[in-house]
Amino acid sequence: MNRKIAFVSLGCPKNQVDAELMIKKLSDAGYEMIDTPYGADAVIVNTCGFIEAAKREGIDTILEMGQYKEEGEIGKIIVIGCMAQRYREEILKEMPEVDAVGGIGVDGDIVSFVDSVFEGSRDNARFPPRTALPLSGERILTTPPYWAYLKISDGCSNGCAFCAIPQIRGPFRSREIDDIVDEAEALAKDGVKELIVIAQDTTRYGLDRYGELMLPILLRRLDQVDGLKWIRLLYCYPDRLTDETLQVIRDSEKILHYIDLPLQHASGRLLEQMRRTGDRASLTALIGKIRAYLPDCVLRTTFITGFPGETDEDFDELSEFVEDIGFDRLGVFAFSPEEGTLAYSMPDQVDAALAEHRGEVLMEQQYEIALKKQEALIGSVLECVTEDYDGYTDSYSGRTWMDAPEIDAGIRFISDRDLEPGDFVRVRVTGVNEYDLIGEEVS
Repeated sequence: MNRKIAFVSLGCPKNQVDAELMIKKLSDAGYEMIDTPYGADAVIVNTCGFIEAAKREGIDTILEMGQYKEEGEIGKIIVIGCMAQRYREEILKEMPEVDAVGGIGVDGDIVSFVDSVFEGSRDNARFPPRTALPLSGERILTTPPYWAYLKISDGCSNGCAFCAIPQIRGPFRSREIDDIVDEAEALAKDGVKELIVIAQDTTRYGLDRYGELMLPILLRRLDQVDGLKWIRLLYCYPDRLTDETLQVIRDSEKILHYIDLPLQHASGRLLEQMRRTGDRASLTALIGKIRAYLPDCVLRTTFITGFPGETDEDFDELSEFVEDIGFDRLGVFAFSPEEGTLAYSMPDQVDAALAEHRGEVLMEQQYEIALKKQEALIGSVLECVTEDYDGYTDSYSGRTWMDAPEIDAGIRFISDRDLEPGDFVRVRVTGVNEYDLIGEEVS
């Protein structure tokens, strides 16, 4: 009898790629992979453990699976991923509904681990070295077939004071260039048109393996892959966004003028306490340089509000910076004190409610900025990818080149012809609905 396995993968795109690698291995081993927990002989919860909200989502998901298990809807519950790596003892002790717990290193031997659970092994906790986490391999995409994530490294060595990723996933590890390009070519042959390049720090790529920053060279190689139409960069660390990288982006027809640049703050004093470099002046200069190379560049960033010691003056400086720069896309996280990080025990902890309030103020401010930018697009023609059709309104939904999947807004448009998901079209913008655009296809 084929055993049925359901995957519930939480957290970031990097975790999603890990899940896709494991799904392929389990499928090749004869397990039947299903899309819903109902009727599964085992549910694998691939957790995130980055911040408090992610941990809460993981706990809630495990408890939900436990309820299904009690009702007889599912069999075993296996918990893996970052939260499992970080809180192994707590999960085993406090969540009796969980049958097995594995750290991120178990990904490389996931078939053996799942086999042992069904065999009734008492070895219900495995935590191999973190370096056992595979960096590459065949995978079954959980994204639509026309776009995919391309993970070029794992781990992090930046040592930011607020971040638990290095202790969870270990130091930064780059893949070989040829291995990455081979995967990109295979994805393109399978119909992928848009590659989203990801890592914990994309711009650090190659420093550990080759002794120098190799992202520009990698991008040149990816730019030559036949079949790809869009290449998008996420998670670019500001210190290592070099002139050479910007030149490669500028000269490419495939690499989108879209840069995700998590800045975290604008106060030089707070950035130093975060163990990051720069200040408002240097960050303003960096963005000026980006826009000099790429005048139409779409800039996405994220900030942290309520970091220990953040004063009203620090927050005002951040707010003024956001207003001055006019980011196209922006996200805010209220500071989450994470055990084992430097910031966890720093003095002058900011009240959580105040941190949340500051985040809300920043997002309200950004909404007005984004709305003006969207309204300025009315009348322009943008390249878009089709994603879905709504028969009720006889219209299509999709994304412009300025929008990354799963994190940015989209566009709804009408067309005189039948379109399929993954079709690229040119759309004239005719209106705005909050963050989303409205338009019509042009020939």
